[in-house]
Amino acid sequence: MDGQTGDAGQRIVLHADMDCFYAAVEMHDHPEIAGKAVVVGADPQGGAGRGVVSTASYEARAFGVRSAMPISQAYRLCPGAVYLRPDMARYAAVSAEIMGIFKETGYRVQQVSIDEAFLDISPVRSFDTARDLAVRLKQTIRDRVGITCSLGVAPSKIVAKIASGHQKPDGMTVVTPDSARDFLAPLPIRKIPGIGGKTGAQIEALGITTIGNLATCDIQVLVGAFGRSAGLLREAALGHDNSEVVERDGVKSISKETTFANDTEDPKEIAATMELLVREVAQAIADEALQFKTVTIRVRYAGFVSKTKARSLLHYHNDEAAIRAAAGELLRELWDGKPIRRLGLRLSTLRHQDSRQQTLFGSCR
Repeated sequence: MDGQTGDAGQRIVLHADMDCFYAAVEMHDHPEIAGKAVVVGADPQGGAGRGVVSTASYEARAFGVRSAMPISQAYRLCPGAVYLRPDMARYAAVSAEIMGIFKETGYRVQQVSIDEAFLDISPVRSFDTARDLAVRLKQTIRDRVGITCSLGVAPSKIVAKIASGHQKPDGMTVVTPDSARDFLAPLPIRKIPGIGGKTGAQIEALGITTIGNLATCDIQVLVGAFGRSAGLLREAALGHDNSEVVERDGVKSISKETTFANDTEDPKEIAATMELLVREVAQAIADEALQFKTVTIRVRYAGFVSKTKARSLLHYHNDEAAIRAAAGELLRELWDGKPIRRLGLRLSTLRHQDSRQQTLFGSCR
């Protein structure tokens, strides 16, 4: 559907976030574990496992279990949980079904992860109509897929994303242009996407604890503490975000990333997280019958500082071992030992395998 804005240039963006996606799919497929503490991730091996948590159900989160937490720590916190290894093929299939539901609306859809998407629904023209659409989407996903999602509707992508997390699980929050400042003001600064760990602590050390504090803080104070990032922080606190909902034609890249609960410099935790990302992107290219030629890793440190490094291979590949080797080498070259907030892995320069290639190389499951 054409058009990015409604009446008088009004933008209306919907952000959808599935609730505990991997765990929700498992509980739907296995009703006997519904309502229990479920942890999807590495094998805890009686507390000796070295991987990380991919997703934890809300029942497990009540014990303090969080995504990206070392699985050994999760086991210490909740030894009685149901621990499951990720079934990426199943999750990808459910994700495709959900994204198909979003596309049925006819509005522009930007999938940003396996369980998260933005929709530009500006042509509905009013936030009341947008609310009705959001209600129908939630019900359709529940009826067809059997899991819940949380939705945020707002004038910009950043506010919509914050809104979708405001009433989790199975929540919906609508923020109009007139109510955006009041909605954001009392929220903790760490609700802003990308702020956490050391950056959050640095901001709080200035006496800034809420998004409202950040929006009204003297910009020179922020410049003194964060340099060029000060402007980004102020714009985020004001809910300003002009970035478009971009619907991509075809698969140009496949990427996965993980945000650590706390900034970490533990080589074992970082390596285990990279291994999880490798398995996830390998499964994704297998599901799409793709080959890749370029591997990129992205490391985000405190203060919105990110570093990226890529390597193009001589030949196209579709095997997990090639991803692991390239990603490991790039991480060794890029990481400088400082605590990491977020770790990402992307495969690009993609092409579809023909039937002969699939016979020769098989698919990496």
